[in-house]
Amino acid sequence: AGRARIVAIAARQNVGLLAAQARETGAAHVAVTDVAHLPALKSELPSGVHAHGGSDALTTLATLPEVDTVVVAVAGAAALAATLAAVRAGKRVCIATKEVLVAAGELVMMAARESGAEVLPIDSEHSALFQCVRGYRVPGDIAHLYITASGGPFRTWSKTQIAAATIEDALKHPTWRMGGKITIDSATLMNKGLEVIEACHLFGVPIENISVVVHPQSVVHSLVEMTDGALLAQLGLPDMRLPIQIALTHPDKTDIDLPRLKPAQMGTLTFEEPDTDRFPAIGVARSAFARGGTTPATLNAANEAAVAAFLGGKIRFPQIVEIVAQVTNAHETRPANTLEAVLAADASARNNVADAVG
Repeated sequence: AGRARIVAIAARQNVGLLAAQARETGAAHVAVTDVAHLPALKSELPSGVHAHGGSDALTTLATLPEVDTVVVAVAGAAALAATLAAVRAGKRVCIATKEVLVAAGELVMMAARESGAEVLPIDSEHSALFQCVRGYRVPGDIAHLYITASGGPFRTWSKTQIAAATIEDALKHPTWRMGGKITIDSATLMNKGLEVIEACHLFGVPIENISVVVHPQSVVHSLVEMTDGALLAQLGLPDMRLPIQIALTHPDKTDIDLPRLKPAQMGTLTFEEPDTDRFPAIGVARSAFARGGTTPATLNAANEAAVAAFLGGKIRFPQIVEIVAQVTNAHETRPANTLEAVLAADASARNNVADAVG
């Protein structure tokens, strides 16, 4: 596509779509992490295309010598090892998977400093922050970061109504069409707690200088307060194609055919504080980050497991954050200075959620 050449693509198990994408992009390497689907993948790929399978396949693709840019868009923490390997190999790593930086942000950013790798955000809020802080000294020129939130489907619901929310209710996001896990995170506002942690790692700004502000119109994607009091904001229609392109082509700007936001058509923009009583998840995430070490990895894994339990009909909506807080608070924090330590905390948290769910 244009200037980019797709070298490798990977998925967990959707062989049909993956093979079609391989033919469309001309990718030379294709992988499924679920090795049981490798024979089917091989049978569908054009001759000359290399098929890879198993848990190490992502790392193999992410560190290929001919690859200079790696896009990480794997739900949850499954991409941890491959992301770290890509960073250590000095690639430009474009991260759409916030869980990677939540669980292993210290490791990833330290590896980036050592290798010279660029770590760029695809998340729309962090892309907005990135666009606002470019050209400034970070954190020297930055006083405060504001991450916006739509408020999710339950923004106007009472605590009693939220307690009775169904899976169908929680999956009705007002702005974005997304996968199940991130849509539930948006309903609990855990998504914003994870994004605060992600911003700490990406921009080196202390967590007490990062706030979440509810903005139901989803026009302002984030704001940056400078040390002189100036407030910079990035505005745009909710379309992920722009953050993706910015991460891929930075520092260049490319004209792409996207709908444009017309200021006169924006109408009224409103901002409000999140209600921490109805939505305690942001506070749970902040506490986990403050404890440091392997606690954020525990938070992240516990949340993934609790969301899966809710989507599986095993727990009620309010129990998601209750269980995450319970498992995270009980965690014995250890240094997160190796991938093994992070993965051990991840596995332990999932087991503890399974016990709590029963």
